[in-house]
Amino acid sequence: MAKRENNLGKDPVGRLLFRLALPAITAQLVNALYNIVDRMYIGHIKPGGDLALTGLGICFPVLMFVSAIAALVCMGGGARAVIRIGEGRLDLANEIMGSCAALLVALSAAVTVGFQLIKEPMLLAFGATENTIGYAVDYLTIYLWGTLFVETALGLNAFITTQGFSTVSMLTVLIGAAVNIILDPIFIFGLNMGVRGAALATILAQGVSAAWVVAFLLGNKTRLRLQRRYFRINGRVLLPVLAIGVSPFIMQSTESLVNISFNTSLRAFGGDTAVGAMTIGSSVMQVFSMLFQGLAQGAQPIIGFNYGAGNFERVKKAFRLLFRAAIAASCLTWALVQLFPGFFVGLFNDKPALVDTAVWALRIYLGCLFMLGVQFACQQTFVALGQARVSLFLALLRKIILLIPLIFILPHFFDDKVFAVFLAEPAADFLAASATGLMFLNRFPKILDRRRRELEGA
Repeated sequence: MAKRENNLGKDPVGRLLFRLALPAITAQLVNALYNIVDRMYIGHIKPGGDLALTGLGICFPVLMFVSAIAALVCMGGGARAVIRIGEGRLDLANEIMGSCAALLVALSAAVTVGFQLIKEPMLLAFGATENTIGYAVDYLTIYLWGTLFVETALGLNAFITTQGFSTVSMLTVLIGAAVNIILDPIFIFGLNMGVRGAALATILAQGVSAAWVVAFLLGNKTRLRLQRRYFRINGRVLLPVLAIGVSPFIMQSTESLVNISFNTSLRAFGGDTAVGAMTIGSSVMQVFSMLFQGLAQGAQPIIGFNYGAGNFERVKKAFRLLFRAAIAASCLTWALVQLFPGFFVGLFNDKPALVDTAVWALRIYLGCLFMLGVQFACQQTFVALGQARVSLFLALLRKIILLIPLIFILPHFFDDKVFAVFLAEPAADFLAASATGLMFLNRFPKILDRRRRELEGA
C-alpha cells in the first residue's frame, strides 16, 4: 500500500488542516483564474473590450453548470469514498470512484451535444444583445468541445484530495492554469483569435490537467485506483453519491440561474454597462468563494474520515478550526472590497462608464461578504458528514428561495432599479448565513450522537 501524504486519523488536527487547506485554497483560487484570466485579457481588447467582456459574462451560466456536474458526481463521491476508507472498506471506495468516472463521461457527452444545439437562443435568453451575442457564441462554441476535459479535471481531482494527497491535487490545477496563462495572450492577441482564442486556451489547459489526474489515479501511489471492472454506471452505488452531491451541485448550478436572473434584470434597467458591471462583480465573488471552498475542502477529508472512524473529538476540533479560519477570511476579503473596489474593477476594464458603474456596484453586491464564512463552513461540514437533506435545503435556501426572488422583488421598492438588483445579493447572503449557522448549532451534536449509537450497535 502506498504511503499517504497525511494521516487523517492521527496527525495533529491544526497542522493537518493547514497542510490540506493551503494546497486546496491554492488550487481553488488558481482554478478560478481559468475564467478570470480570460476576462482580464478580453476586457482589454481594443476596440470593443467592454462588449467582449459582457459577451463572455453571458456564457457564465453554462460554465458554472458544467462545473456543477463535476460537483454533483464527485463531491458526493469523494465524501462517501473517504467515509468508506475510514471504515476500512477500500474496495467499495474504489467502486464509488469507478462509477463516478463512468457517469462523468456520459454526462459530458450529453452536455456537449445538447448545448451546442441550442446555444444561440439560450444565450439570448441569458441576456445577450445584438452587440454581445457574437462574442458569446464564439466563446461557447469552442468551450463546449472541451467539456469532458473540464469534468475529468475538476471531478476526479476530488478523489485525489479526499485521500489526503493535497499537493498532487493542487498541482492538477497549477499545471492547467500555467498552460492557460501562457496560451491566452498567444491565441487572443498573437493569433488574433479574440474570445475564440480564450476558449481554446482554456480547454487545452483543462485537457492537460485531465491527463495529469487520470495518470495519477492509474498509478501506484494512490489508494483509490481507476479500474476497468468498476468503470460502469452502477445505480446502487451512485444514488447515495448523488444524494450528497446534489447540494454542491445546486450551489454551483444555481449560480447559473442567479446569473441569468441578474443579467436579464440588469439588461432591462441598465443595459450592457450594467451587465458588464455584473460580470466583474461575479468574477470577484467567484475568486473569494473559491477561497472559502478551498478551506472547506481542506477540512472535509479530516471530518469525513474521522466521522467514519468514530473519532468525534477530531471531527469537532476540525470544524472549529475551519469555522474560525472561514470567518477571518470572509471578513478580510470584505474589507478589501469595501476599501479598494477600484483596484478590482481595474483588473478587468478601464472604460470610464463601465468602471464608474462597477465600482459602486461591487461595494453593494459584496456588502455581506463577511457572512459567507459561516455559510461555507457549516454547509460544507454537513456535506462532509454525508447529510444530504440538510445540505440540499441550505443550498436551495440561499439561491432559489431567497436570492432569485429578491432580484425581481426589490426593484419595486427603489427608484434606482439597478441599485435594487445588486442589493439582492447581500440581503440573501445575510439571511441564508444566519439560518445556516442556527441550523448547524442545532443539528451538529445530534448527528454525532446518532453516529456514536450506530457504532456502538455494530
